[in-house]
Formats: sequence, structure tokens, C-alpha cells
Amino acid sequence: MNSRPAEKNSLGYVTFTLHSHLPYVVNHGTWPHGMEWLHEAAAETYLPLLRIMGELEQLGLALKANVNLSPILLEQLSHPVFKDEFPKYLLRKIEAARKDAEDFTLQDDPHMVEVSRFWLRFYEQALRHFDALSADIIGGFRHFYETGAIEIITCGATHGYFPLLGTDSSIRAQVKTGIETHQHFFGRKPRGIWLPECGYRPAGPWQFPVSMNGSGPAHGKMFNRAGVEQILAEYGIEFFFVDTHLVDTSTRFTPYEWLAGDVPRAMEVVEGNSKKNLYRPYYADGPDRSRHVAFFTRDPRTGIQVWSGDHGYPGDANYLEFHKKRWPGGNRYWRITGPKIDLGLKQPYDPAVALQKTKEHARHFAKITAEALAQHGQEGPGAPILTAPFDAELFGHWWFEGPEWLKNVAMEFARPESKIKLISCADYLDRFPPAAYVALPEGSWGAESNNSVWLNENTAWTWKHIYPAEMAVQQMAQSGLWRGNEAATRLARQICRELLLLESSDWQFLITTKAARDYAEKRFNTHLEQFRALLDTWRRFEATRQISPEKFQELEAIELRDSVFPEIDPERWAGTAR
Repeated sequence: MNSRPAEKNSLGYVTFTLHSHLPYVVNHGTWPHGMEWLHEAAAETYLPLLRIMGELEQLGLALKANVNLSPILLEQLSHPVFKDEFPKYLLRKIEAARKDAEDFTLQDDPHMVEVSRFWLRFYEQALRHFDALSADIIGGFRHFYETGAIEIITCGATHGYFPLLGTDSSIRAQVKTGIETHQHFFGRKPRGIWLPECGYRPAGPWQFPVSMNGSGPAHGKMFNRAGVEQILAEYGIEFFFVDTHLVDTSTRFTPYEWLAGDVPRAMEVVEGNSKKNLYRPYYADGPDRSRHVAFFTRDPRTGIQVWSGDHGYPGDANYLEFHKKRWPGGNRYWRITGPKIDLGLKQPYDPAVALQKTKEHARHFAKITAEALAQHGQEGPGAPILTAPFDAELFGHWWFEGPEWLKNVAMEFARPESKIKLISCADYLDRFPPAAYVALPEGSWGAESNNSVWLNENTAWTWKHIYPAEMAVQQMAQSGLWRGNEAATRLARQICRELLLLESSDWQFLITTKAARDYAEKRFNTHLEQFRALLDTWRRFEATRQISPEKFQELEAIELRDSVFPEIDPERWAGTAR
């Protein structure tokens, strides 16, 4: 297989992947759960990422990251409600900062006055940036996509968890809708995909893991499912990402054990004498090798340095404390100070000191990635690549200084003496195609690397409703009865939308982690009730070929609330690739 050689004296490449996603919250609450999540992410993550990309562009540099903007996030960032409400949110934060400055002035606390002014400048800059983009955050990312500074990839339409979805047509619909949404906003097909929760399943026999009659475990008939890579190949997707455990199956370990040096490097036979290496992509092995899809594996050694609040950069004493806020405005004025310190003992935040720390941590990251690639990445064909995937919202929202750290990392790797370069996965595959196949087991990047975050005693009830809904939509799609009838087409489309929203993995995640359990349960039940109401109307239409005025009004009300993916096609649930 032809591939270009790596640069002389190069240790290889680092590829960042930023997974940007929020569940659908437009028209479904404001505070503390709902639109506030979207506003915070836009102000603290999406706009700051665009800002640092612009600053790198001015220096002739680029982050070269793979950026996933999930389809349902794209629908929200382009929604008129968000575009109207977000400036109002920023103005509230600006006014809060002004009021805080006045209060701290009366308290004779000049340092806190300066931090108040820092927040005033931060939110004023965000408002100016949003205005300069003409309220089009997606357009901001499109610019860097078109210049090659980043590679934008897609995701499942509503972040449905692929290993547990009950029909192949459901996964096809999630993937196809994601691709079409990407094409709508960016004018081209995506080359890569972020599997929701990095959830992968191979081809093979399966049965529903819960009983659909509402009692007891599964006892249904086994049936064969397509592997995720087969479905991705049907739609021309070239690559995806998996967690470390799916490749290094010989040893169960955590990133903390890697950090302590307690785990040896695992090397296993793939085919012949070739061996697995976390720093090479492979093709996912399955029943059909005529169309193959590559995967990249998360590096556990460096990842903990970036995402861990206990052991990594975000836990530095000088960085902004996430949990302590000053009310009523909600701005933050304190630093982390130290591990496990009571919120009442947190010390004042100093933005200048925190900014300096990002440079120190960027140098450290450049050092440990070089060490990892030098020690573990030099076996095998092509150039090694260290894969660093993270939730985008880590940068800015959870770790306020994160975007600045990313910019400084890009500057470190751009130094003439650096033996590592940043690269996107698409660019890497163009130069170094995979040389082997690896059969992956089922798994995710969740706890225990399995499905337990999304299927457990607290969430099993959701799947007892999802599976019958999937079957009903597949039957509706196969009937084709909506064709040629405008009202019935609208009904069928909205039924599909409600199924997609019902399938969002966020509901199970929020229930399991108890981060917003009440909200998640309410949202799931809302979409379930709407799905059932629409399905009842469909059953009546099947029998009479009519939709009553009352039922049509009900449809219009639900459309007004959940009109995502406007061109959605019910055909894609019929059971074959389309």
C-alpha cells in the first residue's frame, strides 16, 4: 500500500478531536436546565474556540483538529430562538458584571473589581464577536473548515447510543440524517464521524436487552445486526474513534493506572506478525472488507492530563473554580485553590496568573506527547499519530482556560525544533492509509468501557419504550402510506423527529449521573407522549386515510416545538441504506 514517508527527524503527529454536542433544549426550558446550557456553551466554548482559531490564523498557524458539531447542535445554533435569546443572555451577564464591580467597589476590594471588569470585557467581546458573525456561529466554524484549519465531522443525528439501538434502520437514520445535516450547513459530505459516546458494536447475533412488555429481562428471539462499520461504509464515512479498551482488550486499565506507570504496553497479534499499536489507525474488521472504515484509538497516557480535574491541568490551583458563583448574576470570582477545598475557602481568581499557567501546561503537553510517541509509537508502518479526543465543552465551559491552552499547544508544536506536528485525521489518512484490520468488541468510552452508563436499573425503563417506538416507525416507513399526501407526510416526518429525540443518549446519561435527572426524565416522557399521540393519529390515518382537524392542530403544535431536521425523510427507516 503506497504512503508518503514521515518528515525526517519527525516523531509523528498529534490529532485533537473536539466533540461538540448538547441535547435539544430549544423550546424545552430555560434555567437551570434548558437554554441556559446552550448559552453557556456558546459563550464559554464555541466563541472562544473560534477566537483562538482566528488568532492562530493571524500567526499563519492552525489547530488542525477534528471538530464534531453534532447535527442536533447545528439545528440549535441555527435556530431563530437561540439567535434571538443569546444576545439577551450576554447582556444579562454584562449587566451582572457591572453590578458586581459596583458592589466590590463599595466593599473596597480592588482585586475583585478588576475581576469584575475582566468578566465585563469577556462578555462584551462575546457579544461583539456574535454580532460580527451576523449571529452565525456555524458560519464561523465553516470558515476554518474551508481553509483547512480544522476538519469538521458529523455524529449521530441526536446522539443516539448505537450499541443499544434496536434496529439497523435506526442507526442508518441517525447516520444518514447526520450526513445530510452536515451537507446542508457545510456544503459537502463529512469524511469522519464521532460515534455517540464512542459507542461501537460489531456485527452478530443480538436480542433486546429488556423486555418490551414492561416486566422481566429480555427473552426475545436472537437476530443478526450489522456492524457499525458496515453502516458507516454504506454512507461513505471514512473514519471514527474508539476508546482504548476496545483495542487493548488484553488488559483492563484506567488512565490513572497509566499515569502511575502500573500498566505495561500491550501488544497483540493482529494478522501474521503485525501487532496492535495505539498510535496507528486500523480498518475495523467485519463481514465485508470490500468497503472499509478506519478507526483511531484514544491515547490514555496524555488524555488524563487534559480532562482530569484531580490529576490533570484543569485541577491546577490557579484556574477558575467552576462550581462557586456569585449570585444573582452567576459570574465566577474564585480559583480552584487546592484539591477538595471547601467552596467557602476558595481564594480570589487572577486571570493573568491563570493565563500564564496555560503556557506552562502547553509546554508540558508537548513534552509528554513527544515522550509517548518516542517510547510507544515507533513500531509499524507509516508515521505514528497520538489521538486526543475530548468533549469540546471541556475547553472553556468546564475548564475556562482550556481554549487558551489549545492555542498555546498549537504554538508549541509549530516551533521549528518541534518533532511533532498537528494533523487532522482526514489529512493523516490521505498520507498514511491503515495497513491492517482489527476486529473490535462492543464498547464505549463510558464507565467500565461498556453500556452500563446507558443501560442500568435506573434507565432500563427508557429502552422498554424506545424499542417498540423503533419498530413502529420501521413499519410505518415500510408501508409508504404517506406518499402523495402532504398532511400525512408532515405527520410521518414528525413521528420520525420524535423518535430521534427519544433516542438521545443524553437522557440516560443525565439519569445515571444524576446531573439533571428530573429534567432528563421529564424530557424523555415529553417526547414519548408526543410520539404516542402522533402514532395514534397515524393509526387512524392508516384506517381512514384522513387526519381530523383536531389531530392536525395537535401535529402543528408539536411541529412548532420540535421542528428539527426539516427535510427528514421517513424512507430511511425502511430498513435499507438510502
